[in-house]
Amino acid sequence: MNFDFTQKMMVWNHTENNRSMPWKGEKDPYKIWLSEIILQQTRVEQGLAYYNKFIETFPTVKKLANAPEEKVFKLWEGLGYYSRCKNLIASAKIIDSVYKGRFPDTYENILALKGIGPYTAAAIASFAFNLPYAVVDGNVLRVLSRYFGISTPIDSTTGKKLYNQLADSLLDKENPGVYNQAIMDFGAVVCKPQNPLCGACPQKQECRAFQQAWVNDLPVKEKVLKKKTRYMYYFAISVNGKTFVKKREAKDIWQNLHEFVLHEHDEPIDWTKKNLKEAVKSFIDKPFQLQEISTIVKQQLTHQLIIGQIIKITVQTPIDIPGYDLLPDKEIKKLAFPKFINTLMQQEAVLF
Repeated sequence: MNFDFTQKMMVWNHTENNRSMPWKGEKDPYKIWLSEIILQQTRVEQGLAYYNKFIETFPTVKKLANAPEEKVFKLWEGLGYYSRCKNLIASAKIIDSVYKGRFPDTYENILALKGIGPYTAAAIASFAFNLPYAVVDGNVLRVLSRYFGISTPIDSTTGKKLYNQLADSLLDKENPGVYNQAIMDFGAVVCKPQNPLCGACPQKQECRAFQQAWVNDLPVKEKVLKKKTRYMYYFAISVNGKTFVKKREAKDIWQNLHEFVLHEHDEPIDWTKKNLKEAVKSFIDKPFQLQEISTIVKQQLTHQLIIGQIIKITVQTPIDIPGYDLLPDKEIKKLAFPKFINTLMQQEAVLF
């Protein structure tokens, strides 16, 4: 253990760390797990409201495990990365059935749960059970890379091994939970990605990045994420007060959420009466009435940009669209939809 680094981190935590979060200092592994899953790919400001709603609705693992899945997905609606919710449900059922509702208390058993990787397992193990496992998240990687002046890419195989070993060597084995929280908070409020507070940093005298003016160059990433654009046009097709919807089952974005009839295209569509008629004809071969077309909405996901509109039409004669269910509005309101579709539903109508 680099005693100086670890000691200064613990002193900073005791004297200066005033970062406040409702789950900080929490010992209930269920609540820690829930907060960690929600905060994956989600800002604290957004995740807080969801965390509170989940704790209020499902105060125990057993309550979560036995809840209707649609209710859980509806509560998750708007958070994105819905595989997290799917794994949350699956793991809750495992804890309820295999562990009789008691959260597993070893790192290995925690890590074996669906949706839990080394970081989350270490967080739960150290915070709830004071087990000596170092957390390695983005904040920790940034602090270590800068302090030790490491240019090895954090997302490389070599880098992952190096940083995990380094983080473990620095861990305060007697107070792992306190230390883990301290270094994560330090990365969030002092050693920030942009405009870090180097002048007020208690580690600056030994920080290689500060001494060598490398702060803005570290940490290094090896892979550049390739992004693609998808054009997704939704048709809300109504018949006698009911509308066609289906659950997305494929391994794609928004899995397990619901959608209206989808017309995905390789290029953007400038709707005309002619191409609208052709698009509708690919679903149904019946006369229809156009109700409205929304303005265009864009949503940037991690790896793709989604662009699209919603087109509302009505059909007077009975029809069937394979793969879709015809449901009344009161049932549709209970279903979980992607944020993209909910945003589309709120847009103003435009005409040709």
